[in-house]
Amino acid sequence: MGNKQQVAVLGGGSFGTAIANIVAANGHHTFLWMRDRDNAERCQLARENERYLPGVALTEGLDVTADLERAVTDTDLVFVSIPSHSFRAVARQLRPFLKSDAIVVSTAKGIEPEGFTLMSDILLEELPDHDIGVLSGPNFAKEIVAKQHTGSVIASESERVCHAVQEILRSETFRVYANKDRGGVELGGALKNIYAIICGMAAAMGAGKNTQAMLLTRSLAEMGRFAGEMGANPMTFLGLAGVGDLILTCTSDLSRNYRVGYQLGKGEPLDTVVSGLGQVAEGVNTLHQVKQKADELGVYMPLVSGLYSILFERRAVADVVRELMLGEQSNDVEYSNDVEYRGTL
Repeated sequence: MGNKQQVAVLGGGSFGTAIANIVAANGHHTFLWMRDRDNAERCQLARENERYLPGVALTEGLDVTADLERAVTDTDLVFVSIPSHSFRAVARQLRPFLKSDAIVVSTAKGIEPEGFTLMSDILLEELPDHDIGVLSGPNFAKEIVAKQHTGSVIASESERVCHAVQEILRSETFRVYANKDRGGVELGGALKNIYAIICGMAAAMGAGKNTQAMLLTRSLAEMGRFAGEMGANPMTFLGLAGVGDLILTCTSDLSRNYRVGYQLGKGEPLDTVVSGLGQVAEGVNTLHQVKQKADELGVYMPLVSGLYSILFERRAVADVVRELMLGEQSNDVEYSNDVEYRGTL
């Protein structure tokens, strides 16, 4: 790849817009693609994504469009920042327009229910001739565009992908680290949304710092245990895409999933909370999928099971908490050199 690239970001949400702004600010010709033509035209004219990042000026050189062919034809690198429920459809749409050596990177944090398929695996299925990667980490879009110092992770088996993304995104306030464990990094981004709901509920119910610390560390243990069974490296969860993203999402009301949990903890019905959010909270959907997969694999995930029973089996929070606290005692640290890392999902 040369110094200046043509880059497309698919998805006009807050994170897609933030990433597109970074790329354009670094001097690359950048397209931000939105499915809604009217919204794309408004953003292009106003030079602002008024719905998701109001008050933030779009960088000069960032071209907002609803024309997918225009956005991705002759593009060197494509970031796909589409919610998980429509991710495959968009990946399939862009296939005929990509040039042969284009890199495609997912930034979505979710799981497709059919086959428990991660977003990057969808890219591999729909775009088998392209190098694929995942960008994930503790990254709130509002803080990125406010020039807060931020770290993220590009995960791919391809060094070409890692190098390209690091070079295109690097700036004085945004740093990208590399990891070969694509599946582990992606699972971290999906799983932490479940625990953000739990932590939001706990905060709303008056839990203190002791409880918060216990929830965060036991959440991390569950994430690593599940990921290890799926073939990822549990040690990945000690990095930015694991514990870093977990801490961020579980301790801030900038997190959609944390806000869902907080409102649930105040007694609001799940349907009301989700419909009033205005954006996708992946954690609710991910909870369904992870609970089913954990049961299938026989993975011990008491926090996942507890939240599932509260949200979908209408069990009282106090009863679930009592069972969790009085359940069988277990070990604290479960990671060891004896954990087998198979490197694939």
